[in-house]
Amino acid sequence: MTDRFAAPTILEDALILLGEDHAARPVAGGTDLVVAARQGRAPLPESIVAIDRIAELARHEIGPDALVLGALVSHLWLAASPDVRTSWTAVADASAIVGSPSTRGTGTIGGNLMNASPAAETTGPLIVLGASVTLLASGGVSRNVAVGELATAPGRTIATPGELLTTIVVPRPPAGSGSAYIRLEYRRAMEIAVVGAAAIVTLGGDGRIAAARVALTSVAPTVIRAPTAEAALVGRAADPATFRVAAEAAAAAARPIDDVRASADYRKAMLGVVVARTLAAAAARARGESIPVPASRWAPGQEV
Repeated sequence: MTDRFAAPTILEDALILLGEDHAARPVAGGTDLVVAARQGRAPLPESIVAIDRIAELARHEIGPDALVLGALVSHLWLAASPDVRTSWTAVADASAIVGSPSTRGTGTIGGNLMNASPAAETTGPLIVLGASVTLLASGGVSRNVAVGELATAPGRTIATPGELLTTIVVPRPPAGSGSAYIRLEYRRAMEIAVVGAAAIVTLGGDGRIAAARVALTSVAPTVIRAPTAEAALVGRAADPATFRVAAEAAAAAARPIDDVRASADYRKAMLGVVVARTLAAAAARARGESIPVPASRWAPGQEV
């Protein structure tokens, strides 16, 4: 049961409250918090600072060099924005399949990152796109952290008591790039990834892969990069044979677990399939082909 509750409308007021009460937890949409409490996995925190009324955290800006998101930007907005769907497509792919329509309208990008789930949908896309976050404390003390360095374990981040994630900056991908996120799912709503993969592929003038980044979900305690898969892509043709080699490298490096949703062996086997499909979608988008959002609903041959 929550003993203390505050709902500031000014960012500095929220930071002061978080700095003075280290038991306080900032809450925006609260979708993960409520589910965990109802399922008995985690009690409600004894102190809550609701940040959903802080207008400064809801801003978004699409600039020539980057997409700048406040922590309160919703998955619904990210999935629907024409600019995000065009230039930061993997983020749109992931946001479009978070929870249910009501979850996407309520849940926020900042909450998804700070929940630090190894199955978080948006983390992999943000990692491959080179995103960073700002952690801010009272008095204007801030630091910038790469998204790939934010989570340290399931449910844990490097944020210290009193720090609040306020902003996410996602650089604009270089010309000739395409990105995608695909997960293995048993159903199409209220689902989390059994395994998932995010990728960005940049093609050179000769059509070969000039650069690539791959991230994997649900195969380690945190969302991780797949450097061996990336190395298997650079300089090669953007074709199914190359994607299979990279997918095998990613699967070999993964360390999934057995749980009620899937065995480790099944996750490893399916990871190869998911990585190959994700790379195919990212490369197709890099060539200017139209792959629908979310890419999880697409298979090779279904271009529109």
